[in-house]
Amino acid sequence: MPHWEKRFRAPRIGLPDWAEDAPDRSLFVSNATGTFELYAWDRATGAQRQATDRPNGTTDGTLSPDGEWIWWFSDTDGDEFGVWMRQPFAGGPDEPATPGLAPSYPGGLAIGRDGTAIVGRSTDDDGSTIHVVRPGEPPVEIYRHRESAGVGDLAHDGSLIAIEHTEHGDAMHSAIRVVRPDGSTVAELDDTNGGTEELGLSVLGFAPVDGDSRLLVGHQRRGRWEPMIWDPLTGKETALEIDLPGDVGADWYPDGSALLVEHEYQARSELWRYDLGDEPTGAILARVETPAGTVSGSTARPDGTVEFLWSSAAQPPEVRSTSGAVVLDPPGMKAPGSVPVRDVWVEGPGGRIHALVQQPPGDGPFPTVFDIHGGPTWHDSDAFASSPAAWVDHGFAVVRVNYRGSTGYGRAWTDALKHRVGLIELEDISAVREWAVGSGLADPERLVLAGGSWGGYLTLLGLGTQPEAWALGLAAVPVADYVTAYNDEMEALKAMDRTLLGGTPEEVPERFEASSPLTYVDAVRAPVYISAGVNDPRCPIRQVENYVQRLEQRSHPHEVYRYDAGHGSLVVEERIKQVRLELDFTQRYLTARRQTA
Repeated sequence: MPHWEKRFRAPRIGLPDWAEDAPDRSLFVSNATGTFELYAWDRATGAQRQATDRPNGTTDGTLSPDGEWIWWFSDTDGDEFGVWMRQPFAGGPDEPATPGLAPSYPGGLAIGRDGTAIVGRSTDDDGSTIHVVRPGEPPVEIYRHRESAGVGDLAHDGSLIAIEHTEHGDAMHSAIRVVRPDGSTVAELDDTNGGTEELGLSVLGFAPVDGDSRLLVGHQRRGRWEPMIWDPLTGKETALEIDLPGDVGADWYPDGSALLVEHEYQARSELWRYDLGDEPTGAILARVETPAGTVSGSTARPDGTVEFLWSSAAQPPEVRSTSGAVVLDPPGMKAPGSVPVRDVWVEGPGGRIHALVQQPPGDGPFPTVFDIHGGPTWHDSDAFASSPAAWVDHGFAVVRVNYRGSTGYGRAWTDALKHRVGLIELEDISAVREWAVGSGLADPERLVLAGGSWGGYLTLLGLGTQPEAWALGLAAVPVADYVTAYNDEMEALKAMDRTLLGGTPEEVPERFEASSPLTYVDAVRAPVYISAGVNDPRCPIRQVENYVQRLEQRSHPHEVYRYDAGHGSLVVEERIKQVRLELDFTQRYLTARRQTA
């Protein structure tokens, strides 16, 4: 078996979630059976069991605070539209967890100690709703709005509910409302000033102590994400003196006396402990030792240790503990490592662009894949990824660009793509492409533009707006026809598109046209490979078919792979198949290109 396939097939384990009042009971995600599913783990006995088993996998789940129930979200073949189910931790039949609530897209979930659930939902007809579901009683709606909203958290004693909402119409910058279980408002925190300022807030969690109304909140008041503490009952806001560059997030230690700080900067991350003391003057910030690379998740345990999911581009992920132990070591084949990344900074039209580069042994120029991340509000990091490693194994250099719109480089960088959506990101990708060719890394005749989701969208848009630059394109689950995608996608993404483009297709048709790959499809010169999930609610299949039909009308070289899932697949063999198809397509067309050159 080649190394690239081993990386996909090797058993993986996610960071275990644990029940707040029964910390020996944990839930984690693993691909041990070949499909990503939820597993229950009793730390006291060491017993593990597979809790879910569905053809297209399950990853969205949590434990009730007492550890008695596993809640998991049941959709249909990856369409993200469904209901919450639950089963006993020790095993037993699944049952509807929120009887009386019709299927919907999930909008957050919080479970109280008395069994009450706060359930966020969204549908195309109703917009966003939030319901209180008490055991044995019908659901009670406490919130409804057309714009995006969701459950942030439930106070430890169940007396307060934090809601993130975008009633002001800016889906990129949320406000926070705290309400009682009857829906009555306690307090509002809105840094957007009614939608007039681009400053977002995020709910990080209530203090984990009864009678403590403090809410940990993420804010952007100083041009980056960082935490503060807000008491909605008194209105007191407490700034936290965390003098670290880059974005800063946080979560509570279990006794509420300290925060576990997650710090992201220049595509790496690290952990710190922030002892609150007489905040902030008596606070103490201390490093939690982790290796260089990326921490993809972390949690503080009741005994004071910290567990974290760590990896680097060269080393596969592990669930580690500050005790020095590997928390879970899945049996069976181990994933081979890959090559490390190196950092590249390129001057671009909007400022310095950070790119991560991996390359095979030997001297360039190499055939090079520009692997463009999705989101767009996401970023590539020094973390292990099987797909880039597969390209390196096959002799390709891989360049990943944290273009404007990416997170991790300040609020201004993330917000910069508005209105000229897609085109701004491609300006940054173009600047890095010029560096890659000029530096001798990349062969200008063998440049591949590739990506999934928003990266797939940028791939198709780039092939049409920069037709001379790319030898071929690989687009997975892309936006291909922006107007049709808007009309068919889930309501929350419609709100995001209205924010990004400044309105609906009817209100700003020129912006949708300028940002749609379909507008430029007749200019595409490179062969195109497209893969799409037929149940995808984010990048729906009809708009992909519209783009493919235009390629067919031109008899333009292209191949399309449709699979029975949603926005990606949780089945290992399906993922391998898709990478194999991309590798085969690329090698065939690049070989033919060299032979005719």
